[in-house]
Amino acid sequence: VQLQASGGGLVQAGGSLTLACAASGHTFNTLYMGWFRQAPGKEREFVATISASGGRMFVVDAGKGRFSISRDSAKNTVYLQMNNLKLEDTAVYYCAAARSTESGTFSRILRGYDYWGQGTQVTVSS
Repeated sequence: VQLQASGGGLVQAGGSLTLACAASGHTFNTLYMGWFRQAPGKEREFVATISASGGRMFVVDAGKGRFSISRDSAKNTVYLQMNNLKLEDTAVYYCAAARSTESGTFSRILRGYDYWGQGTQVTVSS
């Protein structure tokens, strides 16, 4: 599975960005997907996840009400819509994937994923 993340950039606080992650090399609708982020000097942390069918999703508390995750099986792409961005959202954002063995499965932990994209930088300025 190859994952290609895009959509990062520089945005002012309060602004919005949509990250995209295109998957190839495996049947997309058998993969659950996730987004993680890593700020300088910090560990990589969970942001959001979505099941293979798209029927279940979960967003970290810090992102609830601001972030949403979705997927488009026609484009083999998962998205992370981020609104009302804050300075503390500055990080490299990584998409990740894993094969779903049960309906509705997703994961909020790093070791729940087998495949990782290269990361895309999100910088929020004041």
